[in-house]
Amino acid sequence: MKDLVSTAWLAERLGEPGLVVIDASAHLPDAERNAAAEFEATHIPGARFLDLDTFKDQSSPVPAALPNAQQFAERMAEIGVSDGDQVVIYDDSAVKTSARAWFIFRLHGFSQVAILDGGLGKWRSETRPLESGRVQAGAGGVTPATGSVAVRSKAEMLANLQSATEQVLDARGAGRFTGAEPEIRPGMPSGHIPGSQNLPFGRLLKPDGTFRDEAGLRAAFKEAHIDLEQPVVTTCGSGVTAAVLLFAMHLLGKGDIALYDGSWSEWGADPNTPKATGTAA
Repeated sequence: MKDLVSTAWLAERLGEPGLVVIDASAHLPDAERNAAAEFEATHIPGARFLDLDTFKDQSSPVPAALPNAQQFAERMAEIGVSDGDQVVIYDDSAVKTSARAWFIFRLHGFSQVAILDGGLGKWRSETRPLESGRVQAGAGGVTPATGSVAVRSKAEMLANLQSATEQVLDARGAGRFTGAEPEIRPGMPSGHIPGSQNLPFGRLLKPDGTFRDEAGLRAAFKEAHIDLEQPVVTTCGSGVTAAVLLFAMHLLGKGDIALYDGSWSEWGADPNTPKATGTAA
């Protein structure tokens, strides 16, 4: 299975044994949307609800931290995902949360996982079947393993300021990156990690929410002054849209990539971390 599948691909296979469709929608607080209620009202037939808002490691000092291996296994058991299944993830979110969910699966060694290109919006625009109500899934069973994606800590990001081993790429909008617009989190300073570049994640997508083709993706990274021959770590506000950048690089076959999970919600909240404003250097 490819990492990115079309609505036509999924429509042909919907309901096949071993194929699990997951709604990973989650929304920013100012969106005033309830992902769980929206799922119950409308979802792709047979889909399970991941509840990404609660799929976090609450014991971690990192804000909105990635779930650990035990938490991953428990959630998969709850929604009926088992070893050997093929998983297709979609969302109906402005911040493309399916990429964050894809990263979580890959982090814990689950490789048969793909994103539905265009998500629920494209599926709905094509008048494909939908259903409502709660989905009863049988118990699942997944054995977590060491995955193929990498995570960076604040300490590693601080060290990178000196070594410059990895390029740092921020997925937030230009206004938040430069400091021209206030942060969405109350009391949080705006700006960016010194030395980082800026590529708002939406530039990787077409108007219908699908990913741009290879040439378009490469052009976007080039415009952001990113050398795809060198390592890259992505960041954003809370590690969600950073995963969109990372997924796009994965589509291009790039392997030396990592995600700074704490992102600006951790970096910006620490009075001791250096912060920059203005355009990228």
